[in-house]
Amino acid sequence: MAIADRNSMPGILIAGCGKLGGAIASMLTESAHVYGLRRNPAKVPEGVTGIGADLTRPETLTGKLPDNLETVIYCLTPSSYDEQGYRDAYVNGLKNLLEAIGNQPLKRLFFISSTSVYAQNDDSLVDETSPASPSRVTGQQILAGEQTALNSGHPATVIRFSGIYGPSRGRFLEEVIEGRMNPTKPAPFSNRIHEDDAAAAVVFLNQLALSGKSLDTCYVASDCEPVRLDEVVDWVRQQVPCAEPVADARKGGRAGSKRCNNQRLLQTGFTFRYPDFRAGYRDMIDNA
Repeated sequence: MAIADRNSMPGILIAGCGKLGGAIASMLTESAHVYGLRRNPAKVPEGVTGIGADLTRPETLTGKLPDNLETVIYCLTPSSYDEQGYRDAYVNGLKNLLEAIGNQPLKRLFFISSTSVYAQNDDSLVDETSPASPSRVTGQQILAGEQTALNSGHPATVIRFSGIYGPSRGRFLEEVIEGRMNPTKPAPFSNRIHEDDAAAAVVFLNQLALSGKSLDTCYVASDCEPVRLDEVVDWVRQQVPCAEPVADARKGGRAGSKRCNNQRLLQTGFTFRYPDFRAGYRDMIDNA
């Protein structure tokens, strides 16, 4: 591509260019100048400009950020799975990045969040208007990060993902096959999204933002079929040989019982490659 064309492409920063952030970055490289920020910049995908910085240490950001950013996709994962780890990743890191961006105007700041901000445990349908009152401190820090993004002074959109699965996140499928998953019946409702659809949804919303389309401040990103966990396990057992459940097999989920409604995302025109768990796990089983 000619340098002139490269310079005319929008600048997009993926802050937290790990597993999901890297997948998003890879999808964007054909249409944007993508910067991937992570502690080890050598690990960003091919075609992405690496920026080495630690968002929990603001001094490492000095002089590192480009001045041509149009959108920022904030996609950090905690370095430790406790309250401080989540606060550093979702709140402090974002505050440090926003300070480093300064007065540079953005078309959109995307904050990658989680449906764990919903504490509902009564099988109810939840959407972007449902109360978000997480009972766990980790969910409370994610929610605080959402508010930091929405109060940043930049146009901001929160994307709440349900459980992300796929070829690089195959633990659940492995647990079923190895007999380490044996949920009670009826089990709690579970919600998920294939990793390809998760990355594609961010890319799709980012393109809407760059083209000047209006976006909501929040989207629930989950596939089209909330389903009880035991139904998923039973289906997998019908598709592939599985070991008999072990004595200490896991009995249930860890995220309450709710049904995530993705209608707002669908109304943007986004379409799922894997609209339900059968499509996603079938592909994983066939390509194992």
